[in-house]
Amino acid sequence: MSAADEILDIVDEDDRVVGQAPRGEIYAKGLRHRCVFVFVRDAEDRVFVHRRTAEKLAFPSLYDMFVGGVVGAGESYDEAALREAEEELGVSGLDRPVPLFPFRYDAEDGSIRENAFVYTVRCELPVNPQAEEIAWHAFLREEELERRIGEWEWVPDGLAAYERLRASRSSQFSRASRAPRA
Repeated sequence: MSAADEILDIVDEDDRVVGQAPRGEIYAKGLRHRCVFVFVRDAEDRVFVHRRTAEKLAFPSLYDMFVGGVVGAGESYDEAALREAEEELGVSGLDRPVPLFPFRYDAEDGSIRENAFVYTVRCELPVNPQAEEIAWHAFLREEELERRIGEWEWVPDGLAAYERLRASRSSQFSRASRAPRA
């Protein structure tokens, strides 16, 4: 079965399943579906960054700072996060990704509409990325990732999720710095 034939749940804005369709049809019609984004760090706290293959249905050959993808029909976000992370990194036995926040992405042109969840996981295993999914990869220090954001062409949904992740970390730091000291 090709990726375009994979059956996904169609969801409404409240994340209720309203139907099912093949991935290719969902992409062609801009139907809302579920996705997961997994932010992966290694033992040295570097971020896994990769360039997607030219054969990908969505955003071919663009860079991404998340692994992840669509949630299959009937699959939970948590199940999809672990499955996608292990598949794309080419590992097994990864710790369960930790959910961070829900995320909705709607492309300006209406072509992509996603209800998503953002996760994080530490991967201390040697990675062997899935060749059908990933054309290039590296673990980058976050400062290097930040420099590359202005230089490389990034998947728009991943970039939007990363901006939200940065904002949530910034607000957590801000709240922590304002907390009274004992």
